[in-house]
Amino acid sequence: MRLIKQNIERDGSGTVTLLPEEPEDMVHGILYSGSSRLTTFSQWHAYNLIAPTDLLRASAIRRVVTESATGSTTSTRVHTTLLVRVTGIEFDPQAGQLHVSGRVAEENKWVKSGSYHTLDLELQRNFTLEKAEGWDSVALDVVREAVKQDKEGTVPAVVMQEGLANICLITEHQTVLKQRVEAGIPRKRSGRSTEHDKGLTKFFQLTLETLLRHVDITQPRPLLLASPGFTAAGFQKYIIEEATRTSNKAILGNKSNFVVVHSSSGHLHSLNEILKSAPVLSKLKDTKYAKETRYMDDFMTMLRKDDGRAWYGPSEVEKAVEKGAVGGGGVLLINNSLFRSQEIGTRKRWVALVDKVRESGGEVKILSSDHESGKRLEGLSGIAAILTFPLEDLDEEDEESAATNGANQEETII
Repeated sequence: MRLIKQNIERDGSGTVTLLPEEPEDMVHGILYSGSSRLTTFSQWHAYNLIAPTDLLRASAIRRVVTESATGSTTSTRVHTTLLVRVTGIEFDPQAGQLHVSGRVAEENKWVKSGSYHTLDLELQRNFTLEKAEGWDSVALDVVREAVKQDKEGTVPAVVMQEGLANICLITEHQTVLKQRVEAGIPRKRSGRSTEHDKGLTKFFQLTLETLLRHVDITQPRPLLLASPGFTAAGFQKYIIEEATRTSNKAILGNKSNFVVVHSSSGHLHSLNEILKSAPVLSKLKDTKYAKETRYMDDFMTMLRKDDGRAWYGPSEVEKAVEKGAVGGGGVLLINNSLFRSQEIGTRKRWVALVDKVRESGGEVKILSSDHESGKRLEGLSGIAAILTFPLEDLDEEDEESAATNGANQEETII
């Protein structure tokens, strides 16, 4: 994503013009998040940035019907630029487009104000966004992250078993399946392993060819190879043997970054357990994903200790922040899905909480709902905090309030 123009005043009003320019995941990349949603890197940021009631200006194709003097009608498609007040946003995996629906907020010769239109955000086409309630700190963080040029945090991985390989990329924000490789391998029989070995070699060859089409394995970064049994180790050996045979010095020079780890299966869902293994965490220790995983692990460890320094839940965390227990060294963990709420008041609530923690010297970690750490946090209501000093009974007031309400209702019934 490229920043074309930013015109934001000190009060948060103004516009940002952006150019989506990440083409590589448009056709082959599948966002693995427990659903079938397909997303490119630029569109992932746009999806998190655009919200209902925002004003969006982008190019559009509009079907226009004209009537002649004789009463006959003709239909034509015209290219124009429209400004819409956003009502909804949806990604279409078949077309590879981000659809933003809304009501036209600025009339032109083709379109009347107030009519409905759906804008299709595409690569290499600018769009300009104005936030309805002004640009808050979280929205500006998304813009800064979207236009950041450093994409070195991406880590390739192959999750495999005999006859199946999932080639994927672990980015700072999501896990993207680039290609699934499937091949039939004859069963290994006693005294007759030749056919099995030939089938396995062909499978390794197909997997390596596919991997090289999607990933540069000569870059000085980890390449994760995971499988049950010895499949991943066998594939690593095949890669090195092929590189030796073809005198590929670039691959041979990077072989120390190939990491073989155990997984329960060759299916993509095994990636979660792989990313928690000690060898992988040591290799990924400086990536955003690994840092998020460590924070969630630290939080869960403290929660099990039950020493009053780990709390989760909206009201409990808000009380902890109010008491100053998250500032000056504490950590607020919050899921980015909370900022996609269609309720403006809800978004303002969480933005205000983030700002308050930062102002008091605390650390804020906005976890991606498309990573395993974000999913773990989602199971804890989407918000948690590691406190600088222990607090007890933060949930007591809620329980007392519920008990009081129940008693009042009982009195009314009587």
